[in-house]
Amino acid sequence: MKKKLLLIGGGGHCKSCIDVIEAEGKYKVEGIIDSGDKIGTQLLNYRVINTDDSIENYINEGYFFLITIGQIKSYKRRKEIYQMLESKSANIATVISPSALVSNYSSIGQGSIIMHGVQINAGAIVGNNVIVNTNSLIEHDAFIGDHVHISTHAVVNGAARVEENCFIGSNAVLVQEISVGKNIIIGAGSVIISDITNPGIYAGNPAKKIMDV
Repeated sequence: MKKKLLLIGGGGHCKSCIDVIEAEGKYKVEGIIDSGDKIGTQLLNYRVINTDDSIENYINEGYFFLITIGQIKSYKRRKEIYQMLESKSANIATVISPSALVSNYSSIGQGSIIMHGVQINAGAIVGNNVIVNTNSLIEHDAFIGDHVHISTHAVVNGAARVEENCFIGSNAVLVQEISVGKNIIIGAGSVIISDITNPGIYAGNPAKKIMDV
């Protein structure tokens, strides 16, 4: 029997999540939680049924939850909702596309979604509330912290580390064994060849800081 699932956030990222959820077949989407003005509207085959204020009631009824708010400029809203769910002992879903190649020797945290075509190799650790987006690669022994978005076709090479609250843009490449610290945004197509410790936005090949955050 499929587990009852509610999605929190009804934007574009939610559409991508629905596709993966349906493909996995583990959960039955019962509806979407969003702002009051969206109640009654429909996203793909699913309706917006309630607002954030209703979440605790659904927790008590045993529903599972997946945060389907996107994460590009800021991790804060996704992290805030995750911590609220965790504090109330909610059932938090983990979703893995059947087209993803995920090593049995890797670890995927709760609340994370592994999209179509992703490869996660042996010894890799993916934290909680992480988006690993379409066709990205997490190599052996890499570490991805909580509340991170690894965007489409990004490559995190062997034993590299991405600490919590980061965004790694599409087609970015992190070379082996380097570390990206907390609260860092890496622009699309960037190449990271050495450790980055100071928060900010980095871009280029090799990547350099272009803006504070």
